Amino acid sequence: MADKKINAQPNNPLHGISLKKILETLVEKYTWEELSGMIKIKCFTDRPSIKSSLTFLRKTQWAREKVEELYLDSTEQEGLPVPSNHSDDASSFDDFKFE
Repeated sequence: MADKKINAQPNNPLHGISLKKILETLVEKYTWEELSGMIKIKCFTDRPSIKSSLTFLRKTQWAREKVEELYLDSTEQEGLPVPSNHSDDASSFDDFKFE
């Protein structure tokens, strides 16, 4: 079970960055209202929270892709490299499912 390895993804700029971290960064940079204007999804407009948004985004691939794209665009606009989050912190495994 825990012996599965996470494959290295050198060409994936989001590798090692959890969906939770992406969402927290976007909420910090923009307000929920601004996010709902950029990406039209109910979890950003109707009593938005990190928890409800994560639940929706983990189940809805097209919405997750839009959030990830916004994150990449916002980090590029600032001239910052996409952060490398390769620590031993368990939060980096939020989206990894063990089978």
